[in-house]
Amino acid sequence: MFFIDTRHGYGNRDLDSFWKGGEESLDRILGLLGVAVQSGDTALDVGCGVGRLTRVLAGRAHEVYGLDVSSEMLMRARELHSGLHNVHWVQGDGRGLAPIGDASIDACVAHVVFQHIPDPDITLGYVKEIGRVLSPGGWAAFEVSNDPAAHRRPPLPRRLTRRLAARAGWRPSGQDDPAWLGSAVPLADLREAAAEGGLRVERILGEGTLFCLVLARRARA
Repeated sequence: MFFIDTRHGYGNRDLDSFWKGGEESLDRILGLLGVAVQSGDTALDVGCGVGRLTRVLAGRAHEVYGLDVSSEMLMRARELHSGLHNVHWVQGDGRGLAPIGDASIDACVAHVVFQHIPDPDITLGYVKEIGRVLSPGGWAAFEVSNDPAAHRRPPLPRRLTRRLAARAGWRPSGQDDPAWLGSAVPLADLREAAAEGGLRVERILGEGTLFCLVLARRARA
């Protein structure tokens, strides 16, 4: 759960705060972008993890798909949310949204997901895929990084300190791995990928930061 929300600190077991933070994050993102999930919507949570946002979406939408590349995350999500009968937990391939049908999603969210993808071309591929799965008029609210400096490996002394701390159990391992460090995406490339996917970028907030918010919408038929 630390890797889902590092603000709570490694080893923190305050689950009430963890779940509440998911609802707060979703409300903040949707509020800033000016969109809302409707009761009849089919929603998609890309990179759902253990279902921190998925459970919130399940209370607002008619049907929800929680997609993640990690089988362990999905296993834990199913265990934690066995009472959610309108949620489908789906394992992705790490490159796209292949299990999700064309034009089947009304609302799509991805929170602190694309920042951790090491190859920006894969992130851009996901953007195109979002265009494929959105229904006419459907929208997507997601974050990307525009800050290359945030993804550089730290100096060797810092990496060694982290490794020693991880061995001692004071912090997790893996924070210097490319799958955690991720990559930045130029906004010009994002706009091009969105257009190729049939999306119109309606709003961008936080340009040049690690948490650049994007609202994109599929054109109505």
